[in-house]
Amino acid sequence: MALIYTTRFLEDSRAIFRQYKSLAEAAMAQVSDEEFFRPLDPESNSIALVVKHMAGNMRSRWTNFLMSDGKKPWRDRDSEFEDRRDLSRAQLLELLEAGWKLALSTLESLTDADLERTITIRGEKHSVLQAINRQIAHYAYHVGQIVFLSKHFRSTQWKTLSIARNKSGDFSRQVVRGELSQR
Repeated sequence: MALIYTTRFLEDSRAIFRQYKSLAEAAMAQVSDEEFFRPLDPESNSIALVVKHMAGNMRSRWTNFLMSDGKKPWRDRDSEFEDRRDLSRAQLLELLEAGWKLALSTLESLTDADLERTITIRGEKHSVLQAINRQIAHYAYHVGQIVFLSKHFRSTQWKTLSIARNKSGDFSRQVVRGELSQR
């Protein structure tokens, strides 16, 4: 996906959130329900657990973002990593979608003036700009896990989500010619 040039932090942040959301969705669409819930080993998280964790994090961090601590008293982070199979794939994906919507709508509501405001996460002060960067890094980390697991499970049936092997030159030429869609 080609980059849209901007010097506006909030505009770029929203685009990055949407890009990682799309990447996760495209990766998860390639796996079966069984693979969605399968960890690589007893100490690994399944895609389902990563999704449950991301949804819980998003709900906690982005609810009343400017007014309350990002660690909400009602969030039970540890339970997000318990494989209880109490939620279906569809339910987990609905929770994640609600999380993305909450995060993006909150980002849409912010102004440049808000970037210097102070919020807290677990009582620790952050500028709004720092908090947004923290969440971008956190979501990128977990989306990378989702992509890795999805690619592992699909193996030779994997449909690439970025530049295909041995196609970097073709991709670069398409970018230069303006043939790729903008995010």
